[in-house]
Amino acid sequence: MYSTYNLRYMPNTTDAVEYKSEARSDSKGEVRLSLIVSGELNQTLEDLAREGHSTKSDVLRKAIALFDLASEAKHKHQKLGILDQSDKVVKEIVGI
Repeated sequence: MYSTYNLRYMPNTTDAVEYKSEARSDSKGEVRLSLIVSGELNQTLEDLAREGHSTKSDVLRKAIALFDLASEAKHKHQKLGILDQSDKVVKEIVGI
């Protein structure tokens, strides 16, 4: 069984979300999400999907996994960064 949620993200707000659920059976226990985004964000998703030879859904799954990793690191008082080939930190990811 899975639920369908319609989510509406409104930029420049505190993540206002509109939910509407509908239960459906699914042997995998998956949840279907409908997401309303700006044209600019949709273009970014399409570009990332094309560059990664994947889908917009895959891009969002990977983004959520990365956010989860960053959140977990933050709770452990660790930092998230980008390293160059010699393992030198060239960028620190902040604000997550």
